[in-house]
Formats: sequence, structure tokens, C-alpha cells
Amino acid sequence: MRNPFSRSENNRRRSPEEESPEYRGSRSYLRSKRLKIILGVFMFIIIIVVISQSVTIVQAGHRGVVLFVGAVENRVLEEGVHFVIPFAEQVVLLEVRTLKFQADASAASKDLQEVATVIALNYHIDPSKANVVYQELGADYNNRIIAPTIQESVKASVAKFDAEQLITNRESTKATIADAISKTLSTRNIMVETLFITDFKFSEAFANQIEAKVVAFQKYLTEQNNLKTIQVVANQTVVQAQAQANSNFNRFIATHHLVILVILVTLVNLVNLVNLVIHLR
Repeated sequence: MRNPFSRSENNRRRSPEEESPEYRGSRSYLRSKRLKIILGVFMFIIIIVVISQSVTIVQAGHRGVVLFVGAVENRVLEEGVHFVIPFAEQVVLLEVRTLKFQADASAASKDLQEVATVIALNYHIDPSKANVVYQELGADYNNRIIAPTIQESVKASVAKFDAEQLITNRESTKATIADAISKTLSTRNIMVETLFITDFKFSEAFANQIEAKVVAFQKYLTEQNNLKTIQVVANQTVVQAQAQANSNFNRFIATHHLVILVILVTLVNLVNLVNLVIHLR
């Protein structure tokens, strides 16, 4: 219920100063100035937002992929400051420095032995093809292409070797796997730098078999060494016996040379006498 004794703003009696034209003009000026300040602040905010959307910074070790209303453009932004169309163009950063990816892999060898290993891969994307990588594979390209490539390459490569060859020809196996992975990833503009194979793990039964074979081979080598030692000792004994015999013979000759000389002279004389008798007859 309205209070009949209260005066509304409109019914309030204005003072002579408020009724004057100067007062009314000052109030209009204040309102206009306030409106201009509000519009200025609003325009300043809009300008700041537009500038922030127009400038992008590509950090060191990255490349910028430009999207125009969601579509990938045919250009790649280098490191540094770049200007783009605000609200229409968006920049996605992809790292082009050396990255590491590690994955567990399993396969069957040529002789059907189950083999498990861990592959560690150092790689980087081609900086000039960052837009193609993003367009074809997306930002999570490592899970989309690298992980499946490692699995398939390990299976195809390990199947070319027997289980024993995987142990004895480790470098050859590593080169085969690395070559298969490099060829596949290079077609997707991903460059392989180095590949590490931490270890090959086999079934417990096969590991025991390998251990027994190694022990048997070591025993064979020990027996071969023992045989060679025996042969060396026997050869030395023969040589020593021959040397001793020669020494005894030489000593005998030196000791009885006069007797031997007399015997030889006697034999020569006897032969001459026999020849003479035969001649006289």
C-alpha cells in the first residue's frame, strides 16, 4: 500500500538550481562522458582479443600446423612469431625434436619358439611435413602408426631367424627389424634415428635347453683342450726321446771312435785280401 505521505521522485519539488539549463546540460555531459568511457573500454577489450587471436608463437623444437576453419593448410610455420587470421585460423603445435617410444613386442621364431622383447625407438617427424602428419595421422600419431609398425615389423623379422640365431646373430636381427620399421615409418614422414632391443626372452623350457647345450659345448671345449694338452705332452716326450737317442749315439761315437776305426780298417783289408785271392785263382 502506497504511503500517501511519501513523495515520489517525480513529485519531488526541484530546486531552482535543478531547473536551470546549466544543471541539465552538466548532467547530459556526464552521461555522455560515462557512455564514451564504457564504449572505449569495450573497444579496448575487443582490440586486445583480436590481437591475441592474430598472433601465435611457435616454440623452439616445434612446427605450427595451420587450420583454416578446421581444414589443414598447405604450409608449416617455423619457430618464432607469426600472424594469422583471427577466429578463422588456428595453429596446432607438433614437436619435431628427437622423441622416444618404447613398446613390448612378441613373435614366433622360424622354429616356432615364442619370443618376447622390448623395442625402444628414437625418432622425429619430418619438420617440412608436419602438416601432412597431422592431416593423415593426427597429434597422437605415435599410438596410431608407430606402435602397430613395431609389432608387425618384429613379427615379420623374427620369423626369418631360428631362436638360436636371435641370440648368436643379435646385430643381424637388430638390423633387420630396424630396416623394416624405418621403411614403413619413412613413408609416413617419420624418421627413425636409432633402435634398441633390450633383450630376447624365450619360454622356460627353451631357456633350459639352451643352457644345457651351452654347458655341453663348454664341456666339449674343455675335453678338446685336455686332448690338445695330452698331444703336446706326447710330442714333447717323443722329441725328448729322439734327442736322447741322438745324444747317446753321438756319445758312443765319440768314446769308441778308435775301436770303430780299427774295425773299419780291418774290414777293408779283409775285403782287399779276398779280392786278391779271387784274382790269383
